Amino acid sequence: MDKMTPDLRQSSPRTSSDGLLREGEFWRTIPEYAHVDTQTFQDHQWQARNSVTSADELLHAVKDLIDAGVREELKEGLRRAPMSVRLTPYILSLIEWENFATDPLRRQYLPIGKDLIPDHPKLRFDPLFELEYSPVPGLTHRHRDSVLFLMVDTCPVYCRFCTRSYLVGHDTEVVTKGKLKNGHAGWQAGLEYIRNTKEVQDVVLSGGDAYMMKPEQILYIGMELLDIPNVRRIRIASKGPAVSPMKLLTHPEWVDALIQVADEGRRRHKQVCFHTHFSHPREITDLTRQGLNLLFERGLIVRNQGVLMRGVNDDAETMRTLATRLGSMNVQSYYMYQLDMVPGVEDLRTPLGSAIEIEKEVRGVTAGFQVPLFVVDLPGGGGKRDVHSFECYNRETGISVFRSPNMDVNARYLYFDPIAALPPAGQARWSDPEQHGSMIEEALASEG
Repeated sequence: MDKMTPDLRQSSPRTSSDGLLREGEFWRTIPEYAHVDTQTFQDHQWQARNSVTSADELLHAVKDLIDAGVREELKEGLRRAPMSVRLTPYILSLIEWENFATDPLRRQYLPIGKDLIPDHPKLRFDPLFELEYSPVPGLTHRHRDSVLFLMVDTCPVYCRFCTRSYLVGHDTEVVTKGKLKNGHAGWQAGLEYIRNTKEVQDVVLSGGDAYMMKPEQILYIGMELLDIPNVRRIRIASKGPAVSPMKLLTHPEWVDALIQVADEGRRRHKQVCFHTHFSHPREITDLTRQGLNLLFERGLIVRNQGVLMRGVNDDAETMRTLATRLGSMNVQSYYMYQLDMVPGVEDLRTPLGSAIEIEKEVRGVTAGFQVPLFVVDLPGGGGKRDVHSFECYNRETGISVFRSPNMDVNARYLYFDPIAALPPAGQARWSDPEQHGSMIEEALASEG
């Protein structure tokens, strides 16, 4: 065995010694994986090859774990979803199928027809104006010294709440996706823009998901960026450790490439870090711990960015558990996002007030640097703002007004709570399109 490849030992289904993390052959509860041995299941290539990518494949995998009525609701939810389905056997196995209707992991990844509600009238497909702030294809430049560089348009799983549902994944019945030119040739325009735009110091590599890049691609783009004098920081973003942690354990070449870029950055006094995407404690198993411990042993800075979702993690106890569990693996909780106003996920969005109250309950549960900052990424390209930093917030109409002086000193940015969460008076006003403009005018007039 390669000395950098951990020994993945078979164990019986149980929690770990600290009583928190799932271990053992938990996947055997899924009919399709009942006879899959440990070595096979813990192989990242097997996970990728056996990911379910259609409703039929999903229903075949779970077989009689859900009844006929639920199967139809699931098919209807996936048919109406802007995001195509892709789930690893690993994450599929962590869903509690006996509690299908309320299970937080199911809600995060799989919509069902009866849960879906109409989109907010002020919602748009590219809420953060990433395309409008795109000077070259695949790159967004909103903040003065920071750019978002999209490497690929695929992910190990497709999250139904994805901000880039306009780009990521396959076409669906309701969305025809944009296309991203991947690979070295497709990245040249972005690299050239960064070289020529001297104020850019910070580069976020995302997509899609960096987990889908080959080791040689990680090395190429990392070293190219480190060679640019004005680049001081590189952040590599990935949902991968939450949905296929075995890649960190069974693909040493990929990990080596990541570490090589980080080590070279350190030699040049430039920071390279890895940003994970855990939103619920149950996404963390003993395999996660092993993989993230490996990154820690090799000196990589790891931070987490999660998303606040109704029925998934919108309670203080879940958030406290998530923060402390990540901290136990030396992963710094960085951001907890208010869910972006993207199509098809109104059943998951929470009011701004929920984030404000949950943050109060979570603050102080552990060291401050381990507690996430609860933020809203403002529609219209205003950037990330602390949820407490609004200029005004009308809880009846659900309209909050924010300023973002470093983006545009004169602009006012609006976030809208989901209508279903408003009091009856607010819901009544939104039911009348003629009142939409007046509600916004009232909100802007209330500033200060």
